[in-house]
Amino acid sequence: MPELSAADFQRLRDVRAAQPELVASTLAARTRRSLLADDGKLFIVAADHPARGALAVRDDESAMANRYDLLERLVVALGRPGVDGVLGTPDILEDLALLGALDGKVVVGSMNRGGLRGATFEMDDRYTAYSAASIKQAGLDFAKLLVRVNLADAGTAPTLEATARAVTEAAEHQLPIMLEPFMSRWKDDKIVNDLTADAVITSMAIAAGLGESSAYSWLKVPVVDDMERVMAATTLPTLLLGGDPSSRPLETYAKWADALALPGVRGLVVGRTLLYPPDGDVAAAVDVAARLVHSGSELPAIDSEQPALDGEQPALDSEQPVSA
Repeated sequence: MPELSAADFQRLRDVRAAQPELVASTLAARTRRSLLADDGKLFIVAADHPARGALAVRDDESAMANRYDLLERLVVALGRPGVDGVLGTPDILEDLALLGALDGKVVVGSMNRGGLRGATFEMDDRYTAYSAASIKQAGLDFAKLLVRVNLADAGTAPTLEATARAVTEAAEHQLPIMLEPFMSRWKDDKIVNDLTADAVITSMAIAAGLGESSAYSWLKVPVVDDMERVMAATTLPTLLLGGDPSSRPLETYAKWADALALPGVRGLVVGRTLLYPPDGDVAAAVDVAARLVHSGSELPAIDSEQPALDGEQPALDSEQPVSA
Protein backbone atom coordinates (compact mmCIF):
# COMPACT_ATOMS: atom_id res chain seq x y z
CA MET A 1 0.00 0.00 0.00
CA PRO A 2 1.17 3.61 -0.52
CA GLU A 3 2.80 5.61 2.25
CA LEU A 4 0.46 6.96 4.89
CA SER A 5 -0.49 10.62 4.77
CA ALA A 6 -1.87 13.17 7.20
CA ALA A 7 -5.25 12.61 5.55
CA ASP A 8 -5.11 8.89 6.38
CA PHE A 9 -4.56 9.65 10.03
CA GLN A 10 -7.25 12.33 10.04
CA ARG A 11 -9.73 9.81 8.68
CA LEU A 12 -8.61 7.30 11.30
CA ARG A 13 -9.27 9.78 14.09
CA ASP A 14 -12.62 10.80 12.59
CA VAL A 15 -13.82 7.20 12.28
CA ARG A 16 -12.81 6.41 15.84
CA ALA A 17 -14.67 9.47 17.15
CA ALA A 18 -17.81 9.46 15.02
CA GLN A 19 -18.20 6.03 13.37
CA PRO A 20 -16.77 3.38 15.69
CA GLU A 21 -19.09 0.77 14.17
CA LEU A 22 -16.85 0.85 11.08
CA VAL A 23 -14.13 -0.95 13.03
CA ALA A 24 -16.04 -4.23 13.10
CA SER A 25 -17.35 -3.92 9.55
CA THR A 26 -13.90 -3.10 8.18
CA LEU A 27 -12.42 -6.16 9.87
CA ALA A 28 -15.26 -8.32 8.59
CA ALA A 29 -14.75 -7.09 5.02
CA ARG A 30 -10.98 -7.54 4.84
CA THR A 31 -9.52 -10.03 2.37
CA ARG A 32 -8.51 -13.26 4.13
CA ARG A 33 -5.83 -15.78 3.16
CA SER A 34 -4.70 -19.24 4.15
CA LEU A 35 -2.74 -19.46 7.37
CA LEU A 36 0.53 -20.75 5.93
CA ALA A 37 2.37 -19.46 2.88
CA ASP A 38 2.84 -21.74 -0.12
CA ASP A 39 6.13 -22.97 1.35
CA GLY A 40 4.42 -23.93 4.60
CA LYS A 41 6.13 -21.10 6.51
CA LEU A 42 4.90 -18.06 8.41
CA PHE A 43 6.62 -14.73 9.12
CA ILE A 44 4.81 -12.48 11.60
CA VAL A 45 5.74 -8.97 12.75
CA ALA A 46 4.85 -8.43 16.41
CA ALA A 47 3.52 -5.14 17.78
CA ASP A 48 1.82 -5.99 21.06
CA HIS A 49 4.46 -4.30 23.23
CA PRO A 50 2.76 -0.93 23.96
CA ALA A 51 -0.24 -2.51 25.68
CA ARG A 52 2.18 -3.92 28.26
CA GLY A 53 3.75 -0.51 28.83
CA ALA A 54 6.88 -1.75 27.03
CA LEU A 55 7.77 1.33 24.99
CA ALA A 56 11.56 1.19 25.14
CA VAL A 57 13.91 0.22 22.32
CA ARG A 58 17.59 0.08 23.26
CA ASP A 59 18.33 3.26 25.27
CA ASP A 60 15.23 5.16 24.15
CA GLU A 61 12.61 4.65 26.85
CA SER A 62 9.77 6.07 24.74
CA ALA A 63 10.68 4.83 21.26
CA MET A 64 7.27 3.21 20.72
CA ALA A 65 5.26 5.99 22.35
CA ASN A 66 4.42 7.79 19.09
CA ARG A 67 1.51 5.77 17.71
CA TYR A 68 1.62 7.40 14.30
CA ASP A 69 5.31 6.56 13.88
CA LEU A 70 4.65 2.97 14.98
CA LEU A 71 1.79 2.61 12.50
CA GLU A 72 3.94 3.95 9.67
CA ARG A 73 6.65 1.43 10.51
CA LEU A 74 4.12 -1.39 10.62
CA VAL A 75 2.64 -0.42 7.26
CA VAL A 76 6.13 -0.43 5.73
CA ALA A 77 6.81 -3.88 7.22
CA LEU A 78 3.48 -5.33 6.09
CA GLY A 79 4.13 -4.09 2.57
CA ARG A 80 7.37 -6.04 2.19
CA PRO A 81 7.47 -9.34 0.27
CA GLY A 82 7.42 -12.38 2.51
CA VAL A 83 5.74 -10.73 5.48
CA ASP A 84 2.72 -12.92 6.17
CA GLY A 85 1.04 -11.02 8.97
CA VAL A 86 1.03 -9.04 12.17
CA LEU A 87 0.51 -9.69 15.88
CA GLY A 88 -1.12 -7.04 18.05
CA THR A 89 -3.67 -6.01 20.63
CA PRO A 90 -7.09 -4.68 19.55
CA ASP A 91 -6.04 -1.02 19.43
CA ILE A 92 -3.13 -1.69 17.06
CA LEU A 93 -4.98 -4.14 14.81
CA GLU A 94 -8.05 -1.92 14.54
CA ASP A 95 -5.89 1.06 13.57
CA LEU A 96 -4.21 -1.05 10.88
CA ALA A 97 -7.56 -2.33 9.62
CA LEU A 98 -8.92 1.21 9.26
CA LEU A 99 -5.74 2.15 7.40
CA GLY A 100 -6.31 -0.71 4.95
CA ALA A 101 -3.14 -2.58 5.93
CA LEU A 102 -4.59 -5.98 6.89
CA ASP A 103 -5.96 -7.24 3.57
CA GLY A 104 -4.39 -10.53 2.60
CA LYS A 105 -2.52 -10.83 5.89
CA VAL A 106 -2.59 -13.30 8.76
CA VAL A 107 -3.84 -11.33 11.76
CA VAL A 108 -2.88 -12.58 15.22
CA GLY A 109 -4.82 -11.24 18.19
CA SER A 110 -2.77 -10.87 21.36
CA MET A 111 -4.68 -11.80 24.48
CA ASN A 112 -2.06 -9.69 26.28
CA ARG A 113 -0.99 -10.10 29.89
CA GLY A 114 -1.92 -8.27 33.04
CA GLY A 115 1.34 -9.02 34.83
CA LEU A 116 3.12 -5.84 33.80
CA ARG A 117 6.90 -5.79 33.98
CA GLY A 118 8.16 -4.43 37.28
CA ALA A 119 4.79 -4.71 39.03
CA THR A 120 4.39 -6.46 42.37
CA PHE A 121 1.71 -8.54 40.62
CA GLU A 122 3.89 -9.38 37.61
CA MET A 123 3.26 -13.12 37.82
CA ASP A 124 -0.51 -12.61 37.85
CA ASP A 125 -0.71 -12.98 34.07
CA ARG A 126 -4.45 -12.77 33.66
CA TYR A 127 -5.54 -11.96 30.09
CA THR A 128 -6.58 -8.37 29.48
CA ALA A 129 -7.26 -8.05 25.74
CA TYR A 130 -8.82 -10.49 23.28
CA SER A 131 -10.53 -13.72 24.19
CA ALA A 132 -10.65 -16.62 21.76
CA ALA A 133 -14.33 -15.87 21.13
CA SER A 134 -13.70 -12.21 20.32
CA ILE A 135 -10.82 -13.08 17.99
CA LYS A 136 -13.09 -15.44 16.10
CA GLN A 137 -15.92 -12.89 16.03
CA ALA A 138 -13.60 -10.20 14.66
CA GLY A 139 -12.55 -12.49 11.81
CA LEU A 140 -8.94 -12.70 12.90
CA ASP A 141 -6.83 -15.76 12.15
CA PHE A 142 -4.81 -16.64 15.22
CA ALA A 143 -4.64 -16.09 18.98
CA LYS A 144 -1.47 -15.53 21.02
CA LEU A 145 -0.75 -15.67 24.74
CA LEU A 146 2.20 -15.84 27.10
CA VAL A 147 2.69 -18.68 29.60
CA ARG A 148 5.26 -17.85 32.29
CA VAL A 149 5.78 -20.61 34.84
CA ASN A 150 7.36 -19.53 38.12
CA LEU A 151 7.55 -22.43 40.54
CA ALA A 152 8.21 -20.05 43.45
CA ASP A 153 5.25 -17.74 42.84
CA ALA A 154 1.64 -18.68 43.57
CA GLY A 155 0.50 -16.37 40.76
CA THR A 156 1.47 -19.12 38.34
CA ALA A 157 -1.47 -21.33 39.34
CA PRO A 158 -4.29 -18.98 38.20
CA THR A 159 -2.24 -18.13 35.11
CA LEU A 160 -2.08 -21.80 34.10
CA GLU A 161 -5.77 -22.25 34.83
CA ALA A 162 -6.71 -19.21 32.72
CA THR A 163 -4.44 -20.40 29.93
CA ALA A 164 -6.01 -23.85 29.92
CA ARG A 165 -9.45 -22.25 29.59
CA ALA A 166 -8.23 -20.09 26.72
CA VAL A 167 -6.77 -23.10 24.88
CA THR A 168 -10.01 -25.03 25.37
CA GLU A 169 -12.07 -22.10 24.08
CA ALA A 170 -9.79 -21.69 21.06
CA ALA A 171 -10.17 -25.37 20.18
CA GLU A 172 -13.95 -25.05 20.46
CA HIS A 173 -13.81 -22.20 17.94
CA GLN A 174 -11.29 -24.07 15.73
CA LEU A 175 -8.95 -21.13 16.22
CA PRO A 176 -5.17 -21.65 16.13
CA ILE A 177 -3.60 -20.38 19.36
CA MET A 178 0.08 -19.54 19.85
CA LEU A 179 1.45 -20.28 23.33
CA GLU A 180 4.72 -18.60 24.29
CA PRO A 181 6.06 -20.51 27.34
CA PHE A 182 8.93 -19.69 29.69
CA MET A 183 10.26 -21.03 32.95
CA SER A 184 10.65 -17.83 34.96
CA ARG A 185 11.82 -16.71 38.38
CA TRP A 186 12.26 -13.61 40.50
CA LYS A 187 15.74 -12.05 40.49
CA ASP A 188 16.43 -8.69 42.14
CA ASP A 189 12.75 -7.72 42.06
CA LYS A 190 12.49 -8.61 38.36
CA ILE A 191 11.21 -11.63 36.50
CA VAL A 192 13.84 -13.34 34.35
CA ASN A 193 13.34 -16.18 31.90
CA ASP A 194 15.56 -19.24 31.92
CA LEU A 195 16.76 -19.66 28.34
CA THR A 196 18.66 -22.91 28.76
CA ALA A 197 17.54 -25.73 26.50
CA ASP A 198 16.33 -27.81 29.46
CA ALA A 199 14.16 -24.96 30.74
CA VAL A 200 12.69 -24.26 27.31
CA ILE A 201 11.88 -27.95 26.87
CA THR A 202 10.18 -28.05 30.29
CA SER A 203 8.10 -24.96 29.49
CA MET A 204 7.05 -26.47 26.16
CA ALA A 205 5.93 -29.69 27.82
CA ILE A 206 3.80 -27.76 30.31
CA ALA A 207 2.25 -25.51 27.66
CA ALA A 208 1.47 -28.35 25.26
CA GLY A 209 -0.59 -30.12 27.90
CA LEU A 210 -2.85 -27.17 28.70
CA GLY A 211 -6.51 -27.25 27.73
CA GLU A 212 -9.00 -29.94 26.82
CA SER A 213 -7.52 -30.30 23.32
CA SER A 214 -4.17 -29.44 21.75
CA ALA A 215 -5.53 -29.71 18.21
CA TYR A 216 -5.20 -25.97 17.56
CA SER A 217 -2.20 -25.27 19.82
CA TRP A 218 1.04 -23.83 18.44
CA LEU A 219 4.23 -22.96 20.33
CA LYS A 220 6.39 -19.85 20.10
CA VAL A 221 9.88 -20.44 21.54
CA PRO A 222 13.19 -18.57 21.74
CA VAL A 223 16.22 -19.64 19.73
CA VAL A 224 18.63 -21.17 22.26
CA ASP A 225 21.53 -23.58 22.22
CA ASP A 226 20.73 -27.17 21.22
CA MET A 227 17.62 -26.33 19.21
CA GLU A 228 17.55 -29.80 17.66
CA ARG A 229 16.90 -31.26 21.11
CA VAL A 230 14.38 -28.50 21.86
CA MET A 231 12.37 -29.26 18.75
CA ALA A 232 12.45 -32.99 19.48
CA ALA A 233 10.36 -32.18 22.57
CA THR A 234 7.13 -31.42 20.69
CA THR A 235 5.00 -32.36 17.70
CA LEU A 236 3.13 -29.05 17.83
CA PRO A 237 3.79 -26.55 15.04
CA THR A 238 6.33 -24.07 16.36
CA LEU A 239 7.31 -20.49 15.58
CA LEU A 240 10.61 -18.95 16.64
CA LEU A 241 10.82 -15.90 18.86
CA GLY A 242 13.27 -13.55 17.17
CA GLY A 243 16.31 -12.72 19.25
CA ASP A 244 18.90 -9.96 19.46
CA PRO A 245 21.54 -9.77 16.71
CA SER A 246 23.02 -6.55 18.11
CA SER A 247 26.44 -7.90 19.02
CA ARG A 248 27.06 -10.58 16.35
CA PRO A 249 24.28 -10.23 13.77
CA LEU A 250 25.64 -12.72 11.21
CA GLU A 251 26.03 -15.39 13.89
CA THR A 252 22.49 -14.79 15.11
CA TYR A 253 21.03 -14.89 11.60
CA ALA A 254 22.85 -18.18 11.05
CA LYS A 255 21.30 -19.61 14.21
CA TRP A 256 17.86 -18.47 13.03
CA ALA A 257 18.45 -20.14 9.66
CA ASP A 258 19.60 -23.39 11.29
CA ALA A 259 16.56 -23.42 13.60
CA LEU A 260 14.17 -22.66 10.76
CA ALA A 261 15.39 -25.82 8.99
CA LEU A 262 14.42 -28.10 11.87
CA PRO A 263 11.33 -30.34 11.65
CA GLY A 264 8.30 -28.71 13.17
CA VAL A 265 9.54 -25.11 12.89
CA ARG A 266 7.03 -23.17 10.83
CA GLY A 267 8.44 -19.67 10.89
CA LEU A 268 9.46 -16.59 12.83
CA VAL A 269 7.81 -13.91 14.96
CA VAL A 270 9.86 -10.72 15.47
CA GLY A 271 8.91 -7.31 16.83
CA ARG A 272 11.02 -4.33 17.84
CA THR A 273 14.08 -5.98 16.29
CA LEU A 274 12.73 -5.17 12.85
CA LEU A 275 10.50 -2.17 13.47
CA TYR A 276 13.23 -0.07 15.10
CA PRO A 277 16.59 -0.96 13.53
CA PRO A 278 19.45 1.39 14.46
CA ASP A 279 19.79 2.70 10.91
CA GLY A 280 16.04 3.33 10.63
CA ASP A 281 15.64 1.21 7.50
CA VAL A 282 12.62 -0.90 8.42
CA ALA A 283 12.26 -2.36 4.94
CA ALA A 284 15.84 -3.63 4.83
CA ALA A 285 15.62 -5.17 8.30
CA VAL A 286 12.35 -6.91 7.45
CA ASP A 287 13.72 -8.18 4.15
CA VAL A 288 16.59 -9.99 5.90
CA ALA A 289 14.19 -11.89 8.15
CA ALA A 290 11.76 -12.61 5.31
CA ARG A 291 14.52 -14.20 3.24
CA LEU A 292 15.53 -16.35 6.20
CA VAL A 293 11.98 -17.64 6.61
CA HIS A 294 11.05 -18.11 2.98
CA SER A 295 14.34 -19.00 1.26
CA GLY A 296 14.46 -22.60 2.40
CA SER A 297 16.32 -21.48 5.53
CA GLU A 298 19.46 -20.62 3.57
CA LEU A 299 21.35 -17.70 5.09
CA PRO A 300 20.95 -14.74 2.73
CA ALA A 301 23.87 -12.60 1.70
CA ILE A 302 24.24 -9.91 4.37
CA ASP A 303 26.68 -7.02 4.26
CA SER A 304 29.13 -7.51 7.13
CA GLU A 305 29.15 -3.73 7.55
CA GLN A 306 25.38 -3.62 7.90
CA PRO A 307 24.30 -1.94 11.17
CA ALA A 308 23.28 -4.50 13.74
CA LEU A 309 19.66 -4.91 14.55
CA ASP A 310 18.51 -4.90 18.12
CA GLY A 311 15.74 -6.93 19.66
CA GLU A 312 13.77 -7.83 22.70
CA GLN A 313 15.35 -11.07 23.83
CA PRO A 314 19.00 -12.11 23.41
CA ALA A 315 19.13 -15.42 21.63
CA LEU A 316 21.66 -17.24 23.75
CA ASP A 317 21.73 -15.69 27.22
CA SER A 318 20.50 -18.19 29.79
CA GLU A 319 18.64 -15.63 31.89
CA GLN A 320 16.99 -12.42 30.76
CA PRO A 321 14.15 -10.15 31.92
CA VAL A 322 10.91 -11.01 30.19
CA SER A 323 10.12 -8.94 27.15
CA ALA A 324 8.06 -11.23 24.99
